[in-house]
Amino acid sequence: MKLYSAPLSLFSRKVEIALREKAIDFEREMVPFSQAAGYEPRHPVVLAVNPKRQVPVLIDGDLALFDSTLIFEYLEDLHPSPPLYPTEVRMRARCRLLELIGDEVLAPLAFRLGYRTEPPAQDAQVRAQREAAGRRAEIDIAAAYDDLTTRLGTGRFFCADFSYADIALFMAVLWVLRLDGPRLDAWPGLARWYARVGARHAVAAAAAEIAAADRELSPLVAHQ
Repeated sequence: MKLYSAPLSLFSRKVEIALREKAIDFEREMVPFSQAAGYEPRHPVVLAVNPKRQVPVLIDGDLALFDSTLIFEYLEDLHPSPPLYPTEVRMRARCRLLELIGDEVLAPLAFRLGYRTEPPAQDAQVRAQREAAGRRAEIDIAAAYDDLTTRLGTGRFFCADFSYADIALFMAVLWVLRLDGPRLDAWPGLARWYARVGARHAVAAAAAEIAAADRELSPLVAHQ
């Protein structure tokens, strides 16, 4: 099994965590990435498999997959133990919904905060527009944190046991934090959940590699 990933790809890192949580042996290839050129030149395998031209791409024999959620579902079918989806139907649906919230609600809000690997805007008007978009995103992120706090309640994880929902939401929150978005101080329950998930070996390994990539690729984190 081979995974095409990238140093600062939120969705690729999700898949890496799942593979390691399930103790699945895999080979990883990082596609080209730099601040100046982004993902160019695009990796030929990624171009051949994914019409969106994006990682992650997973190759397992003659099967080629893209999209982190689809890959999650394949891994669960292929290696059901340890489970990362709940067995109960309604809880499994809730888990999928929470993963979607991480991927399609919170992560896009994080992206609106800016890109650390993007050269700083030189034009004052463009900078002002980006700053205004970032301030609006912070308000929406705070509302998302409120919603997640309610959904988590007093639980240790979002779907009783550790699941794909926790992976997706952790990565989305990590992106908020690495882009200097709202901290979790005002949401102590969510902060405890974040620390709990971040202490897992597979998650900690991904977070450490992201931090190292930031130090190498992102000039704005030289102070961290």
